[in-house]
Amino acid sequence: MIKKISILKNNFIGLYARVWEDIAFLPLGVEQETVREFEESMGVRVERVLINQSYLIGSLMVMNSNGIIVARNGTDERLPEDLNGRNVLFLKDKINAVGNDIIANDRGAIIHRGFSASSKKKIEDTLGVEVIKGTIGKIKTVGSAAVISKRGMLVTPEADEDEMKFLSEFFGVPVKSGTANFGNIYVGSSVLANSRAVFVGKETTPIEIGRIDDVLS
Repeated sequence: MIKKISILKNNFIGLYARVWEDIAFLPLGVEQETVREFEESMGVRVERVLINQSYLIGSLMVMNSNGIIVARNGTDERLPEDLNGRNVLFLKDKINAVGNDIIANDRGAIIHRGFSASSKKKIEDTLGVEVIKGTIGKIKTVGSAAVISKRGMLVTPEADEDEMKFLSEFFGVPVKSGTANFGNIYVGSSVLANSRAVFVGKETTPIEIGRIDDVLS
């Protein structure tokens, strides 16, 4: 199932939300209709939060089944207590947009090369997976360059065939390249997915939707 949505009237939905199989985090103030879309289509519990007093939840959070990592910028952040047993890490690092700078599933994670060695170890411990530093399509902000779910991985068209083969082996899912929101190569900012549904920004074209459907649905 693929649906076009916006969040807070913005089509770059990946900047404003983070979703996994069981839970989705949306910004405070999001429309109730949007909450229902996540609950009914993706089958998740929705939590509305602020991170560093920002609505950009997708840019500032990353998660898998084992853990949640939240950017910490000196403020007193809070998350709901019931996170289905996940580890929680409030990470303070010079690389602070963790949602843009980490791509992870339950098999592995790729992180921005600029993370410190101590942050890399904390990320590994929290998510419970192998962590490597790298790029996707030569893009350092790996979380913005890709979207991953249990069904597959969509990556920027800047990634070549050899890289997509490596990503498929590392993450254990099929990988294809594509764009969203009328040619935007930073698909992590425009697409949200779990195994039940895929949401895309409202400017995404039918051709783009077909490509996304092939790998994420």
